[in-house]
Amino acid sequence: MVVIALVVERGREVREFVDKVLGPEGMARSIVVAATSDQSPLVRRRCAWTAMAVAEYFRDQGAHVLFLADSITRFAEAHREVALASGEAASLRGFPPSTAHMIMSLCERAGPGTETAGDITAVFSVLVAGSDMEEPIADILRGVLDGHVVMDRKIAERGRFPAIDLLRSVSRSLPEAATAPENELIALARKLLGAYDRAEMMIQAGLYTAGSDPLTDAAIRVWPQLDAFLAENAPDGISGSFTRLAKCLEGVEQAQESHPAAQP
Repeated sequence: MVVIALVVERGREVREFVDKVLGPEGMARSIVVAATSDQSPLVRRRCAWTAMAVAEYFRDQGAHVLFLADSITRFAEAHREVALASGEAASLRGFPPSTAHMIMSLCERAGPGTETAGDITAVFSVLVAGSDMEEPIADILRGVLDGHVVMDRKIAERGRFPAIDLLRSVSRSLPEAATAPENELIALARKLLGAYDRAEMMIQAGLYTAGSDPLTDAAIRVWPQLDAFLAENAPDGISGSFTRLAKCLEGVEQAQESHPAAQP
């Protein structure tokens, strides 16, 4: 079962999402709760609460529920309008102090139920103004959730989708969800992407001299394959993805071992 909260979406977008993105097959196992942008802040704020209540109902029936909320930023903005109108002071970059509690209260309702119940896996989207991950809403969610996936406009502008910034994305659940060899592959890929990111300006300007740093040399060699890997579909599942990732990184570990100076 999928429960979708569309908080402050345009009516046209809601219709397009229901008809084209979900379609009859998707709607057969989905419930959409929407509050359009022209509705009052009370209704817009209640949209997320109502959708979570629906998800809790199905969880209590033993179902495994995927809860999608787009977006928590609009939910917080609706709460801000209500709170400021009631006299609460704006002290958190324009947001009232109760915003953190409001967001955390919503997020804490997701997760596993009792022993006989199902669970709710929640994905909350955040609109980050100016790509500032330190802004209040993103900062609050980052502290309360099990991980975050950061989308980067610059990656999208160069045509790689999904435009995920892997280095800024974190999952606290991943180490337990992957095997030891898989975690080693992920760590090596992140290390190489980090090395390329640090030296990218010099590489693009032609200022980097090959041989200056073995780790950066290895990152330059594998970066095209790694970047393409992040945009690939996964028709063969997770195990197939790790097989392809291992092929991208083939030979890098041996090169690292032969250059101890490259180790962090």
